[in-house]
Amino acid sequence: MTTLPHHPSRPPVSEPFGRLPDGTEVRRWWLENGGTRLAVLSHGGIVQSLETPDRDGRRANVSLGFRGLDDYLGSRAYFGALVGRYGNRIAHGWFDLDGTRHFLSVASGEHTLHGGALGFDRRNWTVHGFARGTDVGLVLTLTSPHGDMGFPGTLDVRVVYTLTEGGDWRIDYRAVTDRPTVVNLTSHVYWNLAGESAGSVDGHELSIAASRTTPVGTGLIPTGRLAPVAGTPFDFRTARAIGPGLSADDPQLRHAGGYDHNWVLDKGVTPTPEPAATLYEPVSGRMLRIATTEPGVQFYSGNFLDGTSTGSGGRPYRRGDGLCLETQHFPDSPHQPEFPGTVLRPGETYRSTTVHSFTTL
Repeated sequence: MTTLPHHPSRPPVSEPFGRLPDGTEVRRWWLENGGTRLAVLSHGGIVQSLETPDRDGRRANVSLGFRGLDDYLGSRAYFGALVGRYGNRIAHGWFDLDGTRHFLSVASGEHTLHGGALGFDRRNWTVHGFARGTDVGLVLTLTSPHGDMGFPGTLDVRVVYTLTEGGDWRIDYRAVTDRPTVVNLTSHVYWNLAGESAGSVDGHELSIAASRTTPVGTGLIPTGRLAPVAGTPFDFRTARAIGPGLSADDPQLRHAGGYDHNWVLDKGVTPTPEPAATLYEPVSGRMLRIATTEPGVQFYSGNFLDGTSTGSGGRPYRRGDGLCLETQHFPDSPHQPEFPGTVLRPGETYRSTTVHSFTTL
């Protein structure tokens, strides 16, 4: 295994990317450090591209995304987005907290998905660049008012994207509230380590440090049960190719049209990031290692990509052309008292960190 070649860091720079319908300017920020190059939009905190070398030193974009702002505004695929207030699903568009029922925006049939119709992926974040020591990065801030998409409390959010000297991409999430609420932030990057326009990710080899999943029922809502992965297509404790499992005759795969499930990480919630998942693409030799403080990771195999979205490389995205590994608390936790809690109260600080490390083999 080799680390990425060292390249000197460059201070973040930004440029106009377009305007929202209300006239708000969207800017694109460029970061480069340790062989990794990142393009981030102020709109949605979107990672438009992430470039990293293969084993021969040839750099390519390994994240799915669009060329222009209008494509992002017209899509509900969450390409590269910073997701909140609550990543993943909350059943039936409501939750009870301290004796009060809160009704939420519904964006997935009868359920709330990724914070509602105007979640954080649809907001223009305030962004500032920084260069600190050997690191470069961006500070993204957003204030979500009380009642936003039905969620209680004014939530002040601060997310830091850092590129380290070694080429790691680190995300630090922080939030505070003035009333009790629920919070679950994540990143919705679609990965294809062969390159953004390379096609199917079936040949990627995945490992997830998890002995259990949270099975789902109608609407991909967890049943509340924790199911062992042993002897099922969900067993990624040892690295294996993704494709064979997708063809298995399994009721959970039929529910989702592929993988779209939460894995219960054996490590649980941790104060510092610990290994969660590894993704390897054998042709390019690129490897992505993910460490997180979160207790779960949602592996989504791009089941709803249908060829109607044309990516930045000019190729339509079809089913399975990218995959997501979203670090998170579990879906529908507000309705599942046995799951790790997602309630945030005044005086507390929500904190979460995920680190993406790139190497070659």
